[in-house]
Amino acid sequence: MRRIYLDNAASTPMDPEVFECMKPWMLEFAGNPSSTHSHGRHIRNAIEQARRTIAGHLGAHPHEIYFTSGGTEADNMAIHAAVTAGGARHIITTSIEHHAVTHPVEHLVHTGAVSVTWLPVDCEGHISLDDLREALATHPHSLVSLMHGNNEIGTLHDIQAIAELCQQYGAYFHSDTVQTMGTSRFNLAETPIHFLTASAHKFYGPKGVGFLYIRKGTPVSPLISGGGQERNLRAGTENPAAIIGMAFALDKCYRTLDAKNAHLRTLKERMYAGLRDVLPGVFVNGCMDPARSLPTVLNVTLPCGDVDCMLLFSLDLAGISASGGSACNSGANQGSHVLRGIQAPPVALNNSVRFSFGVQNTEEEIDYTVSKLAEMVRSQVPA
Repeated sequence: MRRIYLDNAASTPMDPEVFECMKPWMLEFAGNPSSTHSHGRHIRNAIEQARRTIAGHLGAHPHEIYFTSGGTEADNMAIHAAVTAGGARHIITTSIEHHAVTHPVEHLVHTGAVSVTWLPVDCEGHISLDDLREALATHPHSLVSLMHGNNEIGTLHDIQAIAELCQQYGAYFHSDTVQTMGTSRFNLAETPIHFLTASAHKFYGPKGVGFLYIRKGTPVSPLISGGGQERNLRAGTENPAAIIGMAFALDKCYRTLDAKNAHLRTLKERMYAGLRDVLPGVFVNGCMDPARSLPTVLNVTLPCGDVDCMLLFSLDLAGISASGGSACNSGANQGSHVLRGIQAPPVALNNSVRFSFGVQNTEEEIDYTVSKLAEMVRSQVPA
């Protein structure tokens, strides 16, 4: 049976060229990058070249890039640093952030370390800059944590405008860019962000590795102690193969960015147009404006009865992998906190599916998925 993978927001398939790039560093080079002998120095040089590659694509200095185990660790490290080293006693965020942000924030509030302002979002998931300005006027020198692109509905925030507003009020700004790294361009020399996070498996790299950008001069403290790696900010022996693979993957994404994004946008628009043709009443959760939404994510509510996980099961039986939202919430059985946060109608909480697209997907796969989905919804029974 054919398999169609439309859950790229959860994890992209590793690019075969990335794997080939990583293989020598898994099989041929045994040194520890902290060792001073030639084997260690050879690996250290490759890691530092990877750091320079990533920094170059972001308009950053290499010493502003810190390697982590992924986006969750990077988000936690940024929040921890702003509070413990930066002295932030108030956090401004939204309820539709990834749980890698909301859970640490809730923990800090529970312990009494910080207070929090939960900014409202509109029905598409956008914040109001006026609301942010009002919160900053009340709580200057806060930590503002707002993701660039939402992983469930694809809504984009204007992080340039947010960063400039934070700078005006002396606030730290952290942005989770896990969904937009390799899809959006950044120039951190001109955008006053303090912390920016990314994870390699969202841009065709390996799982278990990511990075945190920390703007030069920002007070920081380690989240993990035990060694002097990553300039004393992230203890633990580095994973050279994963780091080198991540840099290769990101470099390839940016070398092919325009063509890649055009392809992804075509797939997204084709799927939505196809669904509207065969399922009148379908609607988007989030935003379809290309300037304000990711080309990779389409979250739709289907015009049918309570399908919940049964539709996803039926899609899986038909060879199609999609999701109801974040993979981190799988099995939680509480509905999407993002859809609740945008005050989506009750039908959306049980009848929504997130399709997310990758460079490997084809228009033929989209057409097949639309036809199978129409059959399932019309029959109201598993395929």
